[in-house]
Amino acid sequence: MTTPHSAQIDHLVVAARTLDEGVAWCEATLGVVPGRGGEHALFGTHNRLLRLSCAQAPRAYLEIIAVNPQATPTRPAPLKRWFDLDDPALRARLAQHGPQLVHWVASVPDIAAATRQLTALGIQRGPAIAASRPTPSGLLQWRISVRDDGQRLFGGALPTLIQWGNAHPADTMPASGLTLQSLTLSHPDAPGLQQALDAIGLDTMAVTPGSAALTALLDTPLGLRTLGSAF
Repeated sequence: MTTPHSAQIDHLVVAARTLDEGVAWCEATLGVVPGRGGEHALFGTHNRLLRLSCAQAPRAYLEIIAVNPQATPTRPAPLKRWFDLDDPALRARLAQHGPQLVHWVASVPDIAAATRQLTALGIQRGPAIAASRPTPSGLLQWRISVRDDGQRLFGGALPTLIQWGNAHPADTMPASGLTLQSLTLSHPDAPGLQQALDAIGLDTMAVTPGSAALTALLDTPLGLRTLGSAF
């Protein structure tokens, strides 16, 4: 049984070329208007958020994120933005195909221990850095694993790790009408990805052999919708 102290799905990451494009995509694809988000000064990005009903992960949510053209990251060059948002290939895909599911984030009770487990497997998930953003309810604070090059790993199928402080953004999110039915993962090195997930306490996540991809099945006001990351 999942508890607040277990490793679990924290949120799905939908990247967009602009936040306005992400909002329009959300309304057209999922039939809902995304809720309030915020700005991330460290990375020069901003987002909008939607709570996901999910029995296995009670605080799960959907994040729509984009580079904020009005902001300069306080994280100095040559360090990159998170989630590969500086990657030219990803930017080209977003420009050509529009917003899309690109990654997921898993919450862990001890991010230092989880990153050590991955390092022992030869996987450099990145250092756990401190981040925050202001909200009407107060300052949200967390630690998150971000590589210096900003890369996702295993084609985005290995999650970024997060450990929240005293507050979680989903605590103040209203119900959205969206339910996460499933999140499935595939990768050419399925055993390697499975071993990594097992090491950080996500052994209930099954991996199938195939192209690097994650696929989320959502129940929405418009019916079932499948979000996929395969390119």
